[in-house]
Amino acid sequence: YLGAIINYIIEKKLYDEYFVMNYTNALYKVSKDYKFEDGLFSGFDADKKKYDTASWGYQLDAENKPIKASSLNDPDTVFSKLKEHYSRYTFDVAEKISGIPAAKIKEIADCYTSRRPGNILYALGMTQHTTGVQGIRAYAIIQLLLGNIGKAGAGIQALRGEPNVQGSTDMANLIANLPGYLPYPTNADTTLDDFAKKYGSAQYKPMVALLKAWFGDNATAANDYCYGLIPKLNPDNKPTQVEFFNHMRDGQFKILFNFGSNSTVSIPDRKMVLRGLSKLDMLVVADIFEVETAQFWREPGVNPRDIKTEVFMLPAAFVYEKAGTMTNSSRLIQWKEVALEPLNESLPDLDMIDMIFRRLRELYAGSTDPKDAAILKARWDYGKHADPLKVLQELNGYDETTGKLLTALGDYLNAPVGSVSTGCWIYAGVTGKGNLASRRGTAKDSLGLSRDFAYAWPGNIRVLYNRASCDANGRPLDEKRKLIWWDPLKGEWTGNDGPDVVDKKKGPNTPEGQVVFKQNPEGVGRLFTATYTSGVTTEGSMPTRGAGQCVDGPLPEFYEPTESPTKNILHPKVSQSPMAPVISTEIGDAKKYPYVLTTYGICEHFCAGGITRNIPWLNEIMPEPYAEISRSLAKKIRVKEGDKVEVYSARGKLTVRAMVTDRIQPYKVNGKETETIGMPWSWGFASLSPGPSTNNVTMASLDPGAGTPEYKVCLVNIRRV
Repeated sequence: YLGAIINYIIEKKLYDEYFVMNYTNALYKVSKDYKFEDGLFSGFDADKKKYDTASWGYQLDAENKPIKASSLNDPDTVFSKLKEHYSRYTFDVAEKISGIPAAKIKEIADCYTSRRPGNILYALGMTQHTTGVQGIRAYAIIQLLLGNIGKAGAGIQALRGEPNVQGSTDMANLIANLPGYLPYPTNADTTLDDFAKKYGSAQYKPMVALLKAWFGDNATAANDYCYGLIPKLNPDNKPTQVEFFNHMRDGQFKILFNFGSNSTVSIPDRKMVLRGLSKLDMLVVADIFEVETAQFWREPGVNPRDIKTEVFMLPAAFVYEKAGTMTNSSRLIQWKEVALEPLNESLPDLDMIDMIFRRLRELYAGSTDPKDAAILKARWDYGKHADPLKVLQELNGYDETTGKLLTALGDYLNAPVGSVSTGCWIYAGVTGKGNLASRRGTAKDSLGLSRDFAYAWPGNIRVLYNRASCDANGRPLDEKRKLIWWDPLKGEWTGNDGPDVVDKKKGPNTPEGQVVFKQNPEGVGRLFTATYTSGVTTEGSMPTRGAGQCVDGPLPEFYEPTESPTKNILHPKVSQSPMAPVISTEIGDAKKYPYVLTTYGICEHFCAGGITRNIPWLNEIMPEPYAEISRSLAKKIRVKEGDKVEVYSARGKLTVRAMVTDRIQPYKVNGKETETIGMPWSWGFASLSPGPSTNNVTMASLDPGAGTPEYKVCLVNIRRV
């Protein structure tokens, strides 16, 4: 239905023409080689299930700059390609695909487009699909068309499923990034020069600063700043969490350290998880309670004699028993102190890792084996007892000449390459003038920016891309909600927020002052994620900045889930995502499994339930899992509230009680009535409240870009027990 809203915005000319023409790539001419036909973009290799993205580029001039048209209606423009692509997405087509009535989609579109600025908030309901990244890209296109980026009250916000997801991704808890969202080098990037040529010279400096943080004085220009010591990725073998377990099964892992993750409950198609864990030599689990993963060999139906894995359980400190930072979706880094001392032998994760590393380094002392060099040369100086503040200071960064902390983001940006270190360049400035993450300023301001409360990366900017809130001359587009502006008397960008500009001293009459989206090589928002790298004019020269891309297409396209009750009416020959990795080996069809299962969390139990299922009063409120079904489905299978039912798929089965509600109702997809079954996923065989795991029946099918499993859709059947 998002495609229908995009189509509606374009057809009814509801877009912000000034913003679209000046602050997006709408006028840029797309390569003549670009095509989209029958569900596939140009460049698809069916054997490799991969796109060659060369045809997704721009038409370029002699200086490697994109050629711009004079009108949005030029047939080669990004805008024209966008218009053509989404012309298929009428409200009626969207109703057939989604089951949402066409009139309701129009009502949503009218409501949202008529009130600006507007903010889109999304959560796991969007991300947990094989098209999750592209769904969020559709949000980005809507916001760019409406001019809802870089302004107070605008933007796109992720409602995280846990308190510190943003902080974990900042620290590279992702499949293809280093801290600060640096691209993770592959085994083809053997030198720093190779890395910079692929990803852009703009990535060179933060990579060197990261290596200086990790290896200190051992990292010098002469030895490529120890770049050779960091492990490289195999580009054909993405390390998604789901795929890890197949690698374990195949013997590629010997030891797994599992901190705070209850994978035997949380990962889809959990048979795969159990097979992987059973092939390890050693499993170390650090957690509050003895979760299912720590005792997977005790699961009913499992023979411990078939398990070769030696398991160690480390008692971990709870969140209130350790100091450190938590970063939310507003990029707000907040420091917290210890509220309670850890119980008995429990330790914070940092202490455990610190002790393990120190002991390992002792064991490797004196080794001349090159593979041991990374451990021996690492700078590890967090105190006799690991101090989380010292870790945050390392992330902030140091002047490597004076040994002093960087006082602001500008200290890092203006320093020569190799003269500063920072463990996460976007955090530069967080501790330079004291621990700014611990600030709790309560001063009110009309926009609610609260710039004296904690610290937002980068540079305490509260609204990213806020240069887009001004016109080409640096004047606010909305005087009531102005964020920043160019002050000609001071000769700098100033305002109520930190200016998100290339250089605060470069005015709107300079090329730097016209850049609105400084992290993009074009300097504008990308409606179409073109293949483009700025600064390349000759073969072998170093690019300035590479463009981020979606691996499955430059424009969001609708594909059915891997298991679907229907065909894709837009392109039946390519019904599902052609690039989605399908890890599960058992795939069901709608004849045998006619119902759609969707999974979700509940208020009473948190994620895999490792903590909350050991809290008695929460178990009293929500004692067991259930299958939520409509009244019509309950009538069809002849069950009433509380009856036991068996839910089964091509991968497994489980028995739970039926919950019959009006919340879930049948809907029509392609003219056929479709029933949905909803199930929470927070249970496992252990804890004070054991119960069957919903991930017995889900499937491991992943988004090709992010590696997120498609938890929200699979096919099942249900019967009364």
